[in-house]
Amino acid sequence: MWRKFCGWLLKVMGWTVDDPNVVPEDKCIILGVPHTSAWDFIISYLFYTSIGGNAKVMVKKEFFFWPIGGLLRKIGGLPVDRKNATRLVLSTIKEMKEAKVCHLALAPEGTRKPIKRWKTGFHTIAREVGCSVYMGYFDWGTKHVGWGKKVELTDDARADMKRIQEMYEEMHLVGKHNENYVTK
Repeated sequence: MWRKFCGWLLKVMGWTVDDPNVVPEDKCIILGVPHTSAWDFIISYLFYTSIGGNAKVMVKKEFFFWPIGGLLRKIGGLPVDRKNATRLVLSTIKEMKEAKVCHLALAPEGTRKPIKRWKTGFHTIAREVGCSVYMGYFDWGTKHVGWGKKVELTDDARADMKRIQEMYEEMHLVGKHNENYVTK
């Protein structure tokens, strides 16, 4: 019932789902780009839930206060301390390795503000866990959402990040606050 409601709500909001099935692997990382608004989380949640998925999402720990914190946890939010990136990556690797199924959605930008250098923590996590990475997107210009292409990673995180950012640039995505979306 909840799945159908999420799909209906997306439709009412004018969104089109491009990938109607859940990612086929038990463990994966789904990038969420462009991340320019808190609404991106809502659209992503409605999308993945509407297709039968249950993704975990990294959310800064400051959002986990009563009563919002309990709701965020219930819908897959994982509180993260962004001040200690190494501990964040290591704890995520541990959690993903221990889980039987874990689809982790995260924004490589790491913030809704404009930045040129995306975070590479997802690359480290994916390589250590041995999971796939998908180029998830929410395009506010066309109102299309999906989990997109699978990206093959190499040992060179910087080269992979450059390639991923170029692939996103070729998609011509529009963020809700597009002035905050930078691919290079």
